[in-house]
Amino acid sequence: MNLEQRTAFFAQLKANNPNPETELEYSSPFELLVAVLLSAQATDISVNKGTRQLFKIANTPAALLALGEDGVRPFIEHIGLFRTKGKHLQETCRLLLERHGGEVPRTREALEALPGVGRKTANVILNTAFGEPTMAVDTHIFRVSNRTGLAPGKDVLKVEQQLLKRVPKEYLLDAHHWLILHGRYVCKARSPECAQCIVEPLCGYRQKTGKGQIRGAI
Repeated sequence: MNLEQRTAFFAQLKANNPNPETELEYSSPFELLVAVLLSAQATDISVNKGTRQLFKIANTPAALLALGEDGVRPFIEHIGLFRTKGKHLQETCRLLLERHGGEVPRTREALEALPGVGRKTANVILNTAFGEPTMAVDTHIFRVSNRTGLAPGKDVLKVEQQLLKRVPKEYLLDAHHWLILHGRYVCKARSPECAQCIVEPLCGYRQKTGKGQIRGAI
């Protein structure tokens, strides 16, 4: 996919969804951090179900730490790996208070030093909470990048590096959300809805499903 095609690709996504947002519900960088930590191997719907109630009671590091693992468990036990995530949340809150004055740090190194926070989670926080033009490559973005020919790569780091080089600068800030939503609802793993895809004419996928006029949107 050349520069002209990549520009048209994101222009289409932007026209369809001018202000893309994460589907995780949050009202502060800390709430976003908690939600992203809980979202590993879980759906945003299941995370939101728990955090809606949890954040009414504890939405700061001090308040969440005061609840303890037992206090947090009822809100997250429906989420996969909830025991491990509960431990990570408690330790993260402790470190935020000890090292960062209760604030979510704004550097990748500091974020990745928190329990349960890897490169992808750090990129989500930097992009969504702090407006940094990063690329958090999850399974959806990895699939879309390779399938379409937008930014091929054998691993998530390679795809991330390719996207940072290949996404036109004017679209880079929101590209993370556009690609996730596209992969989640249109360019699905098992049954991509090519006949409903607004960027199908620009896509290099050779096994497109369906035929006819492109009708739908993300």
